[in-house]
Amino acid sequence: MNTIIKKRITAFSVLAFGLLAACSDDSSGVQAPATSEIDANADSGNICLTEGYTGFYAADGATVMCLDASGNLAFWINPDGTIGTPVEEAPASSAATDIPQDPGTTPLPPEDVPAIPSSASATCDAGSATFLYKLADVSYYRDTNGATFFFDGECNKQFLEEVVASSSSETIIEVASSSSVTGVTPVSSSNVPASSAGTGSEVVAEPSNGNTPAITYAASGATVTNNNNCVQVNGGEVLITCAGDYDFSGSYTGNDAQIRVYSPKSDSGVYLNLRGLTLTNNTDAVIYVQMASKAFVVAKSGTENTLSDASNRTKTFTYVNASNETKVDTTGACIYAKDDLTIKGEGKLTVKGNYNNGIHTSNDLRFRGETTVIVTAKNHGLKGKELVDVEKGNITITTTSGDGIHGDLNVVLTGGNIKVNAGDDGIHADSALYLSGSTVNVEKAGEGMEAFYIFAEGGITATYGTDDGWNAAGGSADGSTSTGSSQGGWSMGGGMQSSSKGYIVITGGYHYISASGNDIDVLDANGTAKQSGGVVILEIPNSSSGGMGGGRSGMGGSSGGCATNGAGGLIDTDNGFTITGGVFLGFGNQTEEYPNCSATSYTAGTAYGSANAAFAPKGSGSMILYGGSVTSVAQVSTSGMQTVEFPNGLKYYYK
Repeated sequence: MNTIIKKRITAFSVLAFGLLAACSDDSSGVQAPATSEIDANADSGNICLTEGYTGFYAADGATVMCLDASGNLAFWINPDGTIGTPVEEAPASSAATDIPQDPGTTPLPPEDVPAIPSSASATCDAGSATFLYKLADVSYYRDTNGATFFFDGECNKQFLEEVVASSSSETIIEVASSSSVTGVTPVSSSNVPASSAGTGSEVVAEPSNGNTPAITYAASGATVTNNNNCVQVNGGEVLITCAGDYDFSGSYTGNDAQIRVYSPKSDSGVYLNLRGLTLTNNTDAVIYVQMASKAFVVAKSGTENTLSDASNRTKTFTYVNASNETKVDTTGACIYAKDDLTIKGEGKLTVKGNYNNGIHTSNDLRFRGETTVIVTAKNHGLKGKELVDVEKGNITITTTSGDGIHGDLNVVLTGGNIKVNAGDDGIHADSALYLSGSTVNVEKAGEGMEAFYIFAEGGITATYGTDDGWNAAGGSADGSTSTGSSQGGWSMGGGMQSSSKGYIVITGGYHYISASGNDIDVLDANGTAKQSGGVVILEIPNSSSGGMGGGRSGMGGSSGGCATNGAGGLIDTDNGFTITGGVFLGFGNQTEEYPNCSATSYTAGTAYGSANAAFAPKGSGSMILYGGSVTSVAQVSTSGMQTVEFPNGLKYYYK
């Protein structure tokens, strides 16, 4: 992915210094003239240009690197106007120089590796690119097309932008940016022409490197410039047939409004850079990845992009896959991919799945940028047939007859902010759901979160379900499978005994879980639930409800004034809920089981718990459950206590 941002500079900046000295071997000996001596057109005298060199902005967005005709670094101009000369310095270990690479078979780096600093770019796979030089601990390479790039902290290629002369006293310059860029000042959209201002953003999106194919949509369809012989255009249909970066902009509505990727699996990956794109397809999907080693949809900084698919399907596609098998396919989402798909960038992406799913991939679906993603869908909002993995982003999902996030195997949430309103499950994984760092707000769903395994390791979550809050279910009672689910029956010991299994393991994070309705369980496991750390708050906000209409307490009993309910309520597990650490509080009138219970009446908005851990429930009721480090409960004064705010606005108090 190559990211370009815009920085406004005046005639007083390095480009306009008009350095009048020749190259010097002393990197600290050349100073910029006083600003009062600078002519508005002085940048035309920049020695990088006037001496026949080509200037590029370095990774810091301010240093100008001057390359000779062969692409070698001759010297550079520091931000303060001084000149530096190169020292032969290659990275200690470079994939481009030390290890023979086959560009036809080497894939991109795994998307789930930890981010690395630019100074460690030797660990990134440069493929057949040529190592050029290292400046300020950043390694630069040249690809087979002659473009110069470096790697950002996530091993994405960041292409350099060329310095050009300008006759304006206030010049706008495009510079390459990455996660390692420092000293780049965003500009207010009010300071730039309306045609180039990003809506509601301080960062202004600009066209990328001129060598990148640019596809522009208009009323008549799509046109392409800088075609790399891998772009085919037919009206509104654009076919991408090889790896690389591709820029898309403009607006178009039609039966053929589709970007289709059919790139060999041996290629490194296809980047679809959205730079202000609105596409509406009246018959099919908007983005369709038939084949690619990896595909990336990148919402570029400062841009708003909207994709809408048709409410039905009239097309089938026949193609040959990587195994040389002929496939007949129908798209099932607005963005539909048969291979790995990653959403990233710092812009805004709105996806309207009018037919079925919003974003769907047959392999892994990942979110890796600070992207604002808004998805509405008839069925599932996000679906990965193997994995849905959210590391970054601000994601809002609304569905009418399906799950907000659905993983046929796993869902991994390690970062970002996620908000869900779902017609079915808020977040569902057939195998394992990992809550490891994301801020999650399931505002409304049938089952709030559901998986065979729920591992709560970190993050801050708030979940509300009209059936269950958290539900660990799936597989079979003999434990031989971990997918699917089945209905249960009554056990002799009371409670709903399921013929499936499911497990909840809580070791960290802050989790508020609630449910209300005629047949609910707030925390439900068809096997066991265990807590050894973290904070767990359970609540039935409408505490008159719970478990088979809330009126089946005759199937249970009472203990110390605390009512048990054989059909569920706050807690319902088949084989027990064990608490060995952390903080546990539950507010309601009924439960199947509990660690400790106090028949304490509580009032909405008033804090209850211990001197070190308390919560102000949303509703009122007559029973408080507790466990972990909480050994007794009462009304608590929160004066002097610190707070953790759940994404639904409720607060946990602690000392």
